[in-house]
Amino acid sequence: MTRDMSDVTRAQKRGRPARTWRLNVAERAALWWSRRHGHAPPTSDTDARPPSGEAQAGPSDVPAGVAGASALWRMRTTVKDTPGSLAALCTALADHRVDILSLQTHPLGEDIVDEFLLRAPGALAAREIARAVERAGGNGTWIERADAHDLVDAPTRVLDLATRTALDAAELPLALRQLLGRCTIRQLPAAGPGRTQSGVPVEGVLEETVMRLRAPEGGVITVERPYLPFTPTEFARARALVELDARLGPRVPDGQDVLTLPEGNDITVRRADTGDLEAAKAMHERCSARTLGMRYHGPVGDADRYLNHLLSPRYGRTLAVQTRSGRIVGLGHLLWDGDETEVALLVEDQWQRRGIGGELLRRLVAMAVEAGCASVYAVTQSSNTGMVAAMRGLGLPLDYQIEEGTLVITARLDDTGAQATPLARFEEPIVRD
Repeated sequence: MTRDMSDVTRAQKRGRPARTWRLNVAERAALWWSRRHGHAPPTSDTDARPPSGEAQAGPSDVPAGVAGASALWRMRTTVKDTPGSLAALCTALADHRVDILSLQTHPLGEDIVDEFLLRAPGALAAREIARAVERAGGNGTWIERADAHDLVDAPTRVLDLATRTALDAAELPLALRQLLGRCTIRQLPAAGPGRTQSGVPVEGVLEETVMRLRAPEGGVITVERPYLPFTPTEFARARALVELDARLGPRVPDGQDVLTLPEGNDITVRRADTGDLEAAKAMHERCSARTLGMRYHGPVGDADRYLNHLLSPRYGRTLAVQTRSGRIVGLGHLLWDGDETEVALLVEDQWQRRGIGGELLRRLVAMAVEAGCASVYAVTQSSNTGMVAAMRGLGLPLDYQIEEGTLVITARLDDTGAQATPLARFEEPIVRD
């Protein structure tokens, strides 16, 4: 069967577990979010289709406006591990004037998965390529559009991802996603003190479209890619990245910016992690109930049960704003939420309305752009005019959804690459896959 991925229809929506650090109204927001988003790959970025029986050529197989140009494609197909099988595929591609730019092989016992990067005539539809490959002995063929980033050879790309992971613990989920393509990555906490989730051995578990790996700090990292099974080679690469992260331990890149507010006060913006937990708790104790209610959508109990999560590099990145005395007066979070990205802000009452929230948000968005995120969303109360103003101040296309007093604002980041660099100049550079 041809797995030609050019028009993906989203999988049926399914709910996500509520997060313990998002309170009250947030549970309703989670229900809203699960209805809005499925776990299938997006339809707008790859010209991809799910499995659909006999392939038929159609206009969507050919990118608009490139009938006379060439097009890049990523393709996988499975062949028998016998002499001449690869030669037959190459001959079939050559007959259609398709150039093979790179090839990776993934052994599977008696079979081999061949992964190609192809340059084909612009008028040649993906289905025609897939049919030619299957006539030459390929099966389970999957094909999707590629771009110039895919021209980087696999060893170089893996080394780049390993470097990023070594520099910053927050990079591990992003590195896994760029290593494995469009997938959903979640981390479940340990089942108890000092224990990992049961059923996951040290070497991890591979189950076709799902892999489970032991997280360095306990718990389990789950990676799902329902549209394409993982190979043992991909599983080994992912496990090697996780092992590298575990050996290096907690780490956050050095660097900070000193900014002068309009009234003349200097503040420092820097990365934060769980080492800032006590200072963050102290800031929460100085915040009014109204400010905390706006941030957490209801009464706030013991901060330990959500601040440790929010500050962990494993779940995203945190920016802290501190005064000359070292007191933290603002926090901004960029959180990896499965296949989505959330932004959240908290500024101490006495430091509000000075542009700190807007500055934090711009930097978080710049970090999201550099990480390759297509959008970010913020969950707040509809009465939180400060957050609404900060999101509008980004100058990006915004989508608003309101349900039972909860406002979810989504900013699309497609055209923001040019403004990302100066806003995140204290960050280590990120190579986008």
